[in-house]
Amino acid sequence: MKRSLLIFVFIFILIFAAAAQNYYWIAFTDKNDTPYSLGNPQVYLSDKALERRTKQNIAIDSLDLPVNQSYIDSVLTLGVSLVHTSKWLNGMTVKADSLDLADRLSAWSFVKYVQLSRPGQSTKSAHNKFENEMPIDTALYEASVYQVGMLNGQFLHEKDFRGDGMLIAVIDAGFYKADELPAFDSLWADNRIVGTRDFVEPGSDIWTTNYHGMSVLSCMGGNVPGQLIGTAPDASYWLLRSEDNASEFIIEEDNWAVAAEFADSVGVDVINSSLGYFTFDDPSTDHSYANMDGRTTRVTQAANIAVSRGMLVFTSAGNERDNSWQRIIAPSDGELVIGVGAVDKDLNPAYFTSAGPAADGAVKPNISAMGYRTIAQLSSGTIGQVSGTSFSSPVMAGMAASLWQMFPEKTAVEIKEAIEMSASQYNSPDSLVGYGIPDMKIAAELLGYQNAETISASANWKIYPNPVKDQISIWSDFAKPDDLQIDLYSLQGQLLKSWAKNAAPKTNISDLPDLTTGIYVLRIKGKSASESFKLNVIK
Repeated sequence: MKRSLLIFVFIFILIFAAAAQNYYWIAFTDKNDTPYSLGNPQVYLSDKALERRTKQNIAIDSLDLPVNQSYIDSVLTLGVSLVHTSKWLNGMTVKADSLDLADRLSAWSFVKYVQLSRPGQSTKSAHNKFENEMPIDTALYEASVYQVGMLNGQFLHEKDFRGDGMLIAVIDAGFYKADELPAFDSLWADNRIVGTRDFVEPGSDIWTTNYHGMSVLSCMGGNVPGQLIGTAPDASYWLLRSEDNASEFIIEEDNWAVAAEFADSVGVDVINSSLGYFTFDDPSTDHSYANMDGRTTRVTQAANIAVSRGMLVFTSAGNERDNSWQRIIAPSDGELVIGVGAVDKDLNPAYFTSAGPAADGAVKPNISAMGYRTIAQLSSGTIGQVSGTSFSSPVMAGMAASLWQMFPEKTAVEIKEAIEMSASQYNSPDSLVGYGIPDMKIAAELLGYQNAETISASANWKIYPNPVKDQISIWSDFAKPDDLQIDLYSLQGQLLKSWAKNAAPKTNISDLPDLTTGIYVLRIKGKSASESFKLNVIK
């Protein structure tokens, strides 16, 4: 009996020690003496990652180099266990039994800093990370038309641009039953769930974890005719878990970075991340609003780097406006990231959607989409309503993938610019919906859809001549033409000149500013309609 008791106590101590292990982020100062070189990237970058860089004329740089293996090996001599490394952030995550690892590494010349990223703990987080699911009655089964229609997404879908050939990574908290729920039948039938990876608990069953990522996936890849059509139902998907729903520690930012690096390595085009960070279960690691400046937090740095590698990154702006934080959250503040706010089906800002701008004054959120009562696959097996910027982000990410399919030769930067410029209030962005609600038809026109002479057979106005030298004429198709506000922009969004014109079937503009040869955008707005046109100026 005594021996059995001792064995029980010993086992208990082992279990407690394992549960109490602490996780640390160790940042390194450099990548000196690495055996890798920028001139031989095939050794450390996949063919797909190299192909994306070549296609978009992106140079290989030091961020692509792996973490110095000698630094990793030196840290491991301290008896710690490696969790993962991040080449983009140049560091590693380890777990250890001790609480003094930072002190032990403080004198090491190649260690920049050490942070306790997740303390040993067994209590559940007090954070309510995600909005709740809401059942839907059958009368609203076709309501997913709103989330596609407000973006004019049917313009792409009707032309059979539904994401085919595009690869999207969903970085989230889990994908409960996504291997069996009806919204994903076509993805599985066509082998378009390319793979999964768990960066929280490697090797775990990703189909039994949190439902959140599953519902997010359905906003893009869902296909239940008559009930739910996602914005990119023909795309392919990698499902990546970086979020531990049971707690909220800064280690999840490092998990996110490693997941994004993995997405780069497998050739992903678009990342959707319906996750965000600002406060944690360890208050000493909390961010401030000043940190939401587009470049400070580790997760934001990683998201910006992902974009610089040629991917589009969409993230939720946050659901914080109805609580004390109120503002956007990381990584939606990223200067290269597309942060997405939420509106309802009537285009009104959702009561919870986080407010911008970024702490440095940049427009945030960038754009907005339907995130209040969005239609999605629920964990119960039914199609229902979900609310949160968690769902406006994938609605927009899938739409961007379908747009990019239409223009495969364009870069991620060009797709992002066209989406923003197509939005409903590009001329006057605000802190709730940013540049507003994008329009996929206008975005396609900005990217070069239609011939130069006639923008569209159904356009409200026609422009002639195009290409342009020194003057243009605008014809109206309205029986009673509107008074017009006409604005000329550079492709970078700079307003070059404006005109206010009286109603007339034909409007002449002969006082164009002195323009160099190139592409410009002419936006025409009347009382009942507005459209944007791409002007090809030649000198």
